[in-house]
Parts: sequence; structure tokens; C-alpha cells
Amino acid sequence: MGLGTAICRAARIALAVLAVASAPGAALAEQEVSGKLSLETRWFPRSAEFDGQRNYNAGLVAEPQLYVKGAENFSVTVAPFLRVDAADRTWTHADLREAYALLNGPLGEAEWELRLGVDRVFWGVAETRNLVDIVNQTDLVENPNEKVKLGQPMAHLTLSGDWGAAEFFVMSFHRLRTFPGTAGRLRPELRIDNGRATYESPAEEWHLDFAARYSNAFGPLDLGLSVFDGTSREPVMRLIFRHVQGQLPVPVALAPHYDQIRQFGLDAQLTIESWLLKLEAIYRQGARNNVRNPVDPADLGKKENYAAFVVGGEYTFSGIFESDADLSLLAEWLIDGRRHRATNQYQNDLFFGVRLSLNDVESTAFTLGALYDLDYGTRTMSLEFDRQLTDSVSVKAEAILMLHVDEADVVVHPTRRDSFVGVKLAYSF
Repeated sequence: MGLGTAICRAARIALAVLAVASAPGAALAEQEVSGKLSLETRWFPRSAEFDGQRNYNAGLVAEPQLYVKGAENFSVTVAPFLRVDAADRTWTHADLREAYALLNGPLGEAEWELRLGVDRVFWGVAETRNLVDIVNQTDLVENPNEKVKLGQPMAHLTLSGDWGAAEFFVMSFHRLRTFPGTAGRLRPELRIDNGRATYESPAEEWHLDFAARYSNAFGPLDLGLSVFDGTSREPVMRLIFRHVQGQLPVPVALAPHYDQIRQFGLDAQLTIESWLLKLEAIYRQGARNNVRNPVDPADLGKKENYAAFVVGGEYTFSGIFESDADLSLLAEWLIDGRRHRATNQYQNDLFFGVRLSLNDVESTAFTLGALYDLDYGTRTMSLEFDRQLTDSVSVKAEAILMLHVDEADVVVHPTRRDSFVGVKLAYSF
């Protein structure tokens, strides 16, 4: 989707939501404009692996938010997103992260809440990868960590009481996963052509998806059970070939394909004094596995039911060296039941990390992590630094270091030269 198309679509949805807010019976009580403006840069110290890739990004990010409070349990939130990059036009993109009307009220001894429009939902407890977090599509242009999400049109009903919370979702207009362009780093050798994306469902992106989740706290245990039925957010790639008479077909691009899947999820966190023990597990039906060496150019891999989980935890030393600082030790194991047939890089990995939170006025925090692939020996390291400079200005620095990437690790190998350092200076208003 081009930048102009994305902005126009975002504007239409935002105007529709605001029209609901201004309808008769939805008297406006208050309005609030907030958000964030950021200057960001990312530098890749090693030369690029593929022709056309750049060694840096530098741009401006705008994340405004409009909150309109109506009378009698009604409000509207609109939060667009825009990035303009001076170095890489494929990093320039827009999205409507949120644009929804919220209604709520009592229901006997319980409460109900209904959100209609575009929204983002987060599920999960793990540090490294949130397997159960399937409602929203991933924005890989923004960050390779899979934690940044696109807005998703939905109707979201929540019922809550002493017995916990039950959430129900109906969704349509599937969002294509975003990928770096030919000038971008952290991408495969062949460019990914979203213009050739295909779907298993004849309804394509308009297929109706359904999801539900139950969550509650049982003493020290926080538990979530979820189910999703619809269009997968994780694509499998088709090879696109150029055919020249008298020559063998030449692969020139990759095209995403989205299957119909059903996923059952479990997320749990157990708090025992200074321990946080965490688990995320899924069982997915109808997904295809990864084809490492396809014989047939049309081969998308075979459908395979599989289980995957992230298990681990963290231990926190509070008030170290008689100060206000806390030191947390982190560890997780990630495994995908498909192993070498997995469509992601976390088929069998160990993560170790440490987080230092100074708990000062500036909210200073350092995080250091290392990921080790038990199958291929691939090793990567991540570093993060966060600090509030003033009440409205903050800085964040991050680095990803590709220490060793085995050639057999075909998912990560194309990015072996893509270690980077990034800095973000943000102004909140």
C-alpha cells in the first residue's frame, strides 16, 4: 500500500469514527490532544549484503492522539501514525493505529465495554516473543522485534466481573505484514512484493475472523486462555519467477500467502516473592511449514498442525547496593514444534538478559540480552537504554549485534551483516 493510499484510508476511517462521536445523543463533554514527535536514526556499521541497501535511516515520526469524551459512557479515540524518512522511501509509511468509539456500562453485577473501529490489542507475558498475541498484524518496517503492531478494524466486546474478563472479537480487512523494501536492511535476499499477496480464503482480506479470550487472576497466578479462527497474521512465502525463453526460470521476488488457521493460546504468569515465572504456549492448526528447497516453484509447503511455547522468567534483586535501583535477571526458552520447518527464526532458542532500573526521577533503565540458537549456533545480542531528559523529552538508544550467523540458518543468514545502532529522541505533548 502506497503512502498516499494509506493516509487516505486512515483519514476516511478517522472521519467515520468522529462522525459517530458528533451524532445526536453523543454530546461532547471534553477533548484532549496528546501524542509524541520523534527524531530517529539508525546506523548499520557493516557494508550491505545486497545491492541497493542503505547504511542508515534518519527521519521524523508523528504519533498524535485525539481523545473525545462524550456524555454518558461514550468516548472516541483517534491515533494515526506517520513516519517520513530522509534516507529510505520504503521506511516512509503511515497507518491508523487507533480510531474507535468506546461505549461501556453496568450489566448486573458485571460491566460491559464495546469498542468499534480500529484498535490495537496486546496479549502475552514473555520478554522475547509473544506467541499468543495474534489479533494485530506485525509492522516489521518499524522494528524487527515483532512488537510493533498495525491497527486492526474490529468489534471488541468485553464482559468483566469478579469472575474475570471475557473478550470477544469480530474482525475483517486483514492487514498485510509490512516488510523493509529493497533499500532497507534486515530483509531476505529477494524483495518481498506485497502487491502479489495471496489468500487461502476466496474472501481474501475481507474474510471474517473471530477471536475470544478469558483472563483472571487466581492469587499469585495471572492466567489467559485464548482462541483465534481466521486469516493468519504470519505469511508463508511464494517464489516469484521471471521466465525467459530458452532459459531456466529465475527467482526475482517473494510473495506472501496467508492461510486460514485456528490457534489456541495460553499465557500465564506466576509471582512468587522476587520471582516472575512466565509461559506462553500455542497450538495452531492449518498453518504451512517453511519450504527450504522447493522442487515445484508453486510449492507453498505443507499444512502442519504444531505447538510452540516460550517458557522462562525473571528474578529481581531490589535495592541493590543500598540504592533505589533494581536488577532483574531474565531467561527464556523458545521452541517451535516444526523446528527446521518453522517460518520464523525462533525454532529452538535460549534467551538470557539483565535489566537495571535505577528507579530515579528520570526513569533510567538499561537492558542487555543475548539470544542463542540451539540448532544452528546463531548468536545475537541486544542492548537498550531509556532515560527521561525532561518532563516531555526522552531518549532511547538500542543496538542489535549479529555476533555469529550459521549459513544453515536460512531465516537469519541474509541479515548477518545487519547489526545496527539506533537513537530516538522523543517529545511528548
